[in-house]
Amino acid sequence: MSHPHVPTRLFPTAREEAVVANAPTSTAQTEHPAYALAFQDNEFLLRDDLRPVRFQLELLKTELALSEAGIDSLFVFYGSARIPSPDEAAGVLASATTPEARKVAERLVAKARYYDVARELAALASTPRDDNGQRSFTVCSGGGPSMMEAANRGAHDVGAPSVGLNIVLPFEQVPNPYVTPGLSFQFHYFALRKMHFLMRAKAVAVFPGGFGTFDELFELLTLVQTGKVAPLPILLYGRDFWNTVVNFEALAEEGVIARSDLSLFHIVETAAEGWQIIREHFGL
Repeated sequence: MSHPHVPTRLFPTAREEAVVANAPTSTAQTEHPAYALAFQDNEFLLRDDLRPVRFQLELLKTELALSEAGIDSLFVFYGSARIPSPDEAAGVLASATTPEARKVAERLVAKARYYDVARELAALASTPRDDNGQRSFTVCSGGGPSMMEAANRGAHDVGAPSVGLNIVLPFEQVPNPYVTPGLSFQFHYFALRKMHFLMRAKAVAVFPGGFGTFDELFELLTLVQTGKVAPLPILLYGRDFWNTVVNFEALAEEGVIARSDLSLFHIVETAAEGWQIIREHFGL
């Protein structure tokens, strides 16, 4: 129990010290970068030697923000950044100027319906806070467009917050407008971003996607297969897509995975079907 006349701390905070350290006293010594406080010295923080510290910062910043926001668990959505929404489908077809491009565009447009499925699933999963002020199954995406946007948009539709974990890429990428601003994060390290996707994950929905989607999916399957992550609902959306691009049955037949590993995931089509699997898994 604190006493009103006893200070809660003896030392000034780092924020208070930073103000004093930046006092306008200019000398040859104070103007030199060596004199800057270590945590205010960007050149120092960006040195290769400081990579372990930057790892820790990327882990801690998001962890603290999610904890302070009462985010108890996440429902993670993976999927392509190239699949158009139904509203964008006509424009994608119109922009295809060669027969080959037209075929690709038609395949992308055929998957546009999954935008609405992801949006509906996210809305179903976005539950209110519990009696302890915690929020379960908070929607989390990579923060970008397409399937990621659909997930954040579904949460936004029902007035629920959602998380976006963006990554710095060579081409411009900005968070989609449906990510909750205070839960929108940007990462330099793919490894730390991956950790945050899964540290709180209670369910994962994987929509058709490319290298990035496959990377996240197969890493998750490996973690569950090896017991590093407890079994959780892993929903693969798009039966035709997954049965075409990955021959899971052949992996079991070749003996490189166990037949029981085929039960680590569910191939589904609708939002209701996926949400029911999650409800049954957790006994909701």
